[in-house]
Amino acid sequence: MNTALEKSFDDLSGDVAVVTGASSGLGERFALVLASRGANVALLGRRADRLQAVAEIINQKTPSQALPVALDMRRTEDFAGALDEIESRLGQPSILINNAGVPDSNYAMRLSDDKIDQVMETNLRGPFALACEFGRRLKQAGVPGRVVNVASMLAFDYSPNSVAPLYSMTKSAIVRMTEVLALEWASFGINVNAIAPGLFESEMTSGMMQRMDVESVVKRFPRQRIGKPSDLDSTLLFLVSPASRMVTGTIVKVDDGQGRR
Repeated sequence: MNTALEKSFDDLSGDVAVVTGASSGLGERFALVLASRGANVALLGRRADRLQAVAEIINQKTPSQALPVALDMRRTEDFAGALDEIESRLGQPSILINNAGVPDSNYAMRLSDDKIDQVMETNLRGPFALACEFGRRLKQAGVPGRVVNVASMLAFDYSPNSVAPLYSMTKSAIVRMTEVLALEWASFGINVNAIAPGLFESEMTSGMMQRMDVESVVKRFPRQRIGKPSDLDSTLLFLVSPASRMVTGTIVKVDDGQGRR
């Protein structure tokens, strides 16, 4: 029998997933979806109270177990301890969703050094270091795994009015990080892919939408709509499931045709 068909497309029972930025927005949705398909989920983020609230929802409404782990993506020295705790409580993680990120929301010449450091460390250095620590453990254990990085269509499409220079730069780097790690880790059975959402409803984009004329922007889209977090469910589940065993180094653009190619 083809091993890709031994489990149904969305059956993640027995898997342990780590989701960063899980306290709200897309990260919260990703965690809920993975848990609903049977995966035990470690919720990583800075806001412990929000993580606990998401964990309670998962523990009450799904058959899975959720573990909140407070973690700042800028504190890479804490990553090993966080993964140690996850392994001891839930077991060996096999799925990493690198979702955490922060916006810059300003023009390049107006950015402070502190803001530059915050965006670069949270959006790029942290995800790279966490992926490496995660991958190192999978290699040592001799088990396969899935890494899904969350990029953005701003990695491919930018305009003078986007007002997100650092965010765009870091997401471009996430795209390249996905491609190089996929090649480097293929022999270890670790698949590395990315999702590049267009304009979606989320906590991060809500502030941007308040500062701009959203209606005029949406009218320029071919379908004149923005995405909902649930529109990413099928892409996420495909990339973490056995069905995608031959897919690595791929960036899946989920933008409804909003942007240029």
